[in-house]
Amino acid sequence: MDDKKKVEKSEEEWKKILTPEQYRVLRKKGTETPWSGEYVDTKEKGVYKCAACGAEIFSSETKFDAHCGWPSFYAPIDKDKVELKLDTSLFMERTEVLCAKCGGHLGHVFDDGPQPTGERFCINSASLDFEKEKADREKEKRE
Repeated sequence: MDDKKKVEKSEEEWKKILTPEQYRVLRKKGTETPWSGEYVDTKEKGVYKCAACGAEIFSSETKFDAHCGWPSFYAPIDKDKVELKLDTSLFMERTEVLCAKCGGHLGHVFDDGPQPTGERFCINSASLDFEKEKADREKEKRE
């Protein structure tokens, strides 16, 4: 799949391929309830991909426990993997994080993260799929 090519689908197409929760978060800019997401406590090594288009967005290497209720990362795999946009909804001013490939809403980024970036990408689990590293998948099969 060409990583530079944008994914464009109609809302009806998105509804067919996403779960209702994924659609609410990724296409309607929803937010899941804190501590409810599948990847909040995930510690395995691997890659977090956009649940809508499969683009690789975050690595487990940059994941940290921000104690905020959502998976948090201090950087994307590459800054070109995300688009940042001013979000003034809910009477707040925040920076929205979107998948650069399909435009799906991932979450928000804040400037209270750890070094080396000082950023906290606070991301909805519903917007992500996780692919474990091969070594972790093989270890899991043996157990």
